[in-house]
This record gives sequence, C-alpha cells and structure tokens, in this order.
Amino acid sequence: MQYTQLLLDVRDSVASITLSRPEFLNALNLELARELMNAAMECEGNRDVRAVVLTGAGSAFCAGGDLKSFAAQGERLPAYLQEVATYLHAAVSYLTRMPVPVIAAVQGSAAGAGMSLACACDLVCAGESACFNAAYTRIGLTPDGSLTYFLSRSVGMKRALELTLLNRTLSAEEAYHWGIVTSIAPDGSVQAQAEALAHRLVMGPTLALGATKRLLHQGWNASLETQMMDESQAISMMAGSADGQEGITAFLEKRPAHFEGK
Repeated sequence: MQYTQLLLDVRDSVASITLSRPEFLNALNLELARELMNAAMECEGNRDVRAVVLTGAGSAFCAGGDLKSFAAQGERLPAYLQEVATYLHAAVSYLTRMPVPVIAAVQGSAAGAGMSLACACDLVCAGESACFNAAYTRIGLTPDGSLTYFLSRSVGMKRALELTLLNRTLSAEEAYHWGIVTSIAPDGSVQAQAEALAHRLVMGPTLALGATKRLLHQGWNASLETQMMDESQAISMMAGSADGQEGITAFLEKRPAHFEGK
C-alpha cells in the first residue's frame, strides 16, 4: 500500500512506522489516522514482523490533533472528529492486540493523541527533551486514542486526573518515574535505542512474548480463576512450541537459546 502521511519500512523482522507530517509536528488529521490504521493492520498481518517501532519524523513525536484541519470543518466538525477517532481507535486496537511487542520512540512533544499513542505502546523509549501533555481539556475536548484506558493503569487514577484535568506537562524524567516511559536516551539517539531494543526482542521467543502481552492486557478485567486458567493454557501451548523446547534445552545445556519465533 502507498502511504503519503507516514512511512512504513520492514527490515530484519522489525517494522518501523514513522508519522511523517513534520511541518505540522506530525499532528493527526483524517488521512494520517486512516493510514496509521492501515499500517498497523499491515504489520499485524505480516508474519515476518516480530517487533514494531512507532515514531515521528522531525522534531516531534506527535503534537496531537491537527487543529487547523479541525477548524476548517465548520459545522461538520463533530462528524469529522468521529471519523478521525474511528480510524485512530482501530489503529490503537491493532497495535495493542498484535502478538508482537510495539515500541514508541518519542522525541519532542507527545501531546493529545500523541500521548495517547505513546501510552498505548508496550514500551516507550524517550529522548531527554521529550515531553508529555494530555492537552485535550485545554481546548475544551475530551481524551481519545485510548488515553482514558491506559493512562490510569500506568500512573494511577489521581495522577491520571491531574494530567487530564490540569494538563500538566511531564518531562521525560518525570514520565519515567511515573511509569509512562520505560527508558530515556540522549537526544538524537532515541530512535537507535528503540531499534536496538526491537532487534533484541526479535531474537526472543515471539510466541511467548505475544502470549505474555495478551495475558497482561486481559488480566485487568478477568477474574483470578479465569486468568489462571488462561495462564495454564498459554504455558502449556508454549511448552509444546519449538521455542519453548529450545529454551528449556538451552537452559539445561547452559548455552544461549536460539529462538525462531515458532
């Protein structure tokens, strides 16, 4: 598929999705939301992809919604935002549900939908000057892009309320200590760190990583007994997989395991 608002590159089992509207700080409009959904769908359906890196071109990760395009809609704005949100939410769903790790490489601003996307990723590598701001209520809107789902689970309810009601900006260091960011890199090297992490994950047991991701997400809403039953089924399946057998054998033989994602 041809993309005009983002770049999609798959190399060595790592898919890199780059939001590419740098002149607008990668702000989200209808076209970018639609292409992000399609890119996420393409990654989810590609069996060669074993990790995904999501980043933004230029000086920002994503500055939120494209307010100029919003204002141009006039009376059609409510319907337009509904359409944008539909594509954005489909993209987030694919990224969250896909059975491979998704890493956000954040430099500069991650505001509004940009913060939503970062929070929805499994791991977040941030540059030292990265900053995070919910931003929605500042312009009289409410959060979308899964922010009200993931944020409180990352930072707790009171802090989530502070960030969304008062629009406090978090530095990369603060976001790390609050549980939004998983690692910080010097400015200019965050992409390289995210890609190195992705390649490390590519060498891992892909089926087990995907199953672990699924178990953790569904565990928020499952009962204890249901979750333990799912754990039993998952570990049994992994024990019968080629990677599971290789991992046990390599441990007993005191050698590094060679996982093939099978």
